[in-house]
This record gives sequence, structure tokens and C-alpha cells, in this order.
Amino acid sequence: MGYENIKFPEGSKFLVTGSAGFIGSNLVEALLKLGYRVRGLDNFSTGKKENVGEFLDNPNYEFSEGDIRDLETCMKACEGIDFVLNQAAWGSVPRSMEMPLLYEEINIKGTLNMMEAARRNGVKKFVYASSSSVYGDEPTLPKKEGREGNLLSPYALTKKVDEEYGKLYTKLYGLDTYGMRYFNVFGRRQDPNGAYAAVIPKFIKQLLNDEPPTINGDGKQSRDFTYIENVIEANLKACNASHEAAGQAYNIAYGGREFLIDIYKHLLNSLGKDIQPIFGPDRKGDIKHSNADISKAKELLEYNPDWSFERGIVAAIQWYKENL
Repeated sequence: MGYENIKFPEGSKFLVTGSAGFIGSNLVEALLKLGYRVRGLDNFSTGKKENVGEFLDNPNYEFSEGDIRDLETCMKACEGIDFVLNQAAWGSVPRSMEMPLLYEEINIKGTLNMMEAARRNGVKKFVYASSSSVYGDEPTLPKKEGREGNLLSPYALTKKVDEEYGKLYTKLYGLDTYGMRYFNVFGRRQDPNGAYAAVIPKFIKQLLNDEPPTINGDGKQSRDFTYIENVIEANLKACNASHEAAGQAYNIAYGGREFLIDIYKHLLNSLGKDIQPIFGPDRKGDIKHSNADISKAKELLEYNPDWSFERGIVAAIQWYKENL
């Protein structure tokens, strides 16, 4: 269970892009705790400098400030690297509606730059962040790889293109790529601030401040909320996966289904609050229901998540209480 017993060859070196972000900084922390050498790359467009600072005294860590839209930066970052965990991207479906050109530059060109740099530097495994948004308007639950609908946002399109490039780079160049279709990841270090903040940290912060959160729509939309520890496990197990498992995308979730209004009530109870939410309009481009079939990741990556939503939300609430 988990990832603590995963072993890589002695002297293995990892590159984590987006290392100042939510998922990236957690990957850096996990790898350093396991004793591996890690290089971080971030331009702080969405990541936070405090997420980098706590690792700088570790002799196994080095940090480079740079932008994945620049190929030379990517080439330099991949020098001497065995495994790339490419988390650098811009998230948020609604924001992508407003900035489609920027999303194309960062999420498509940037990811392609990283794949090319990894290929040229002889990287063994290239693991990259995709998204459950690639399922679009396909209504069937649970969501299963190979059964996608029409895309609903520029963000979703960028992630689908990344997956197609991943498939090609494995087929044409022999670079083992693995796409991580994340389902609503939450946990420590996730930013609660800003108009595009994820719902769980945003709700927690507002409730701690006795502010009424806004629920988009009727609150009856459902998500497969996935605690950060499961995502760390998936990334590390992908680095250990076979060549036969490469060139594909995988659902990375717990396999559960939580309704937003129920999560809100759970947070009220956990925080001892009695605050009525504000109900706002539906968000454009949002998928109404999301629940993952994780059997493919279990079979081909040996992914076996042991952090349920219930266990993860307790840990997340405690972290925000101590850090907000």
C-alpha cells in the first residue's frame, strides 16, 4: 500500500516541474523523504515561493526558476535526469475560457517542450499531469479510459492534446510517457485564494473566517475527490511501470463519488459552523458528475490508493487549521 516501499536505482534523479505548486511541491517533499535527488523547476506564475523555500536546505534538492515555454530551459532542466514528473501547467476550466491562447502556450507548447527535452536527454520515464476534464460531455459513470465525449473547455483540449503527444512520443521515439488524469485533487498546500481556487480549500478558508461560501449551481454535482497522497503514489508507480504501460493515460482517483452539498455539510460539522451558503450560477464548461473507474491504473501501474475522501478531508482540515 502507498508508495513508501517503491524502490528506484541508487542515484536516481527526478525532475519535478511546477515544483512550487500544490501537487509539485508535495511530490518534491515525498521524493526527498524517500532519499532521492530532486531538481525543481517553476516560474512562479501560479506556484508559491514558500512551497520551495522549505526544501532549499536539503542537499538532495536543487531549484531552477524557469518557464517550460522556453525549450532551452527545458533542455537544461532535463540534463542528468532519470525521471520527469511534469506538473507545470495552468489549471481551472473557467479561467481557460477567458485565456485560451495562454493555455495553449503553457499547457500544450510547454508540455511538448518538456517531452522533447526529456527525449533528447535520454530520460527513462516521463509522467505528466492530464485531467478528468478530457471526458467532456460523456455522461456514463464511472468514467473509463477510451470512452470520452466532446470537450467542453480550452483547458480540457490542452490536456487531450498532451495525451496525444504522449502517445506519439512513446510510439515514435520510445520515450515512456504516462498521463495522469487527475480527478479533483485536494490536500495540504492547495491554494485557497483567488477567483479560481479549488472548492475544498476555498470553502475551508471561508468557513474558518465565518464567511458564507458560494456554491456554483445547486450543489448536487458530484466529484471523485482525490487526496494528494494517492496522486503521489500514482506518479511514483508510473515511474516504475513497464514499457507496455507507456503511451497511455490513466484515471487517478480514489474511485468514490461525493456530492458538493454533502461536502459542504461535512465541513460545517467538522469546523463547528452554522453558515448558509450562497447558491450561484453553474460554471461554464463544468462537468456535472464525475466518478472514476481506476481498474486500468490498478492493473498496469499497480496503483492501489488507500486514502479515502473521509480520511483525506480530516487531514486537509487539520492542515488548513494550522496553516491559514
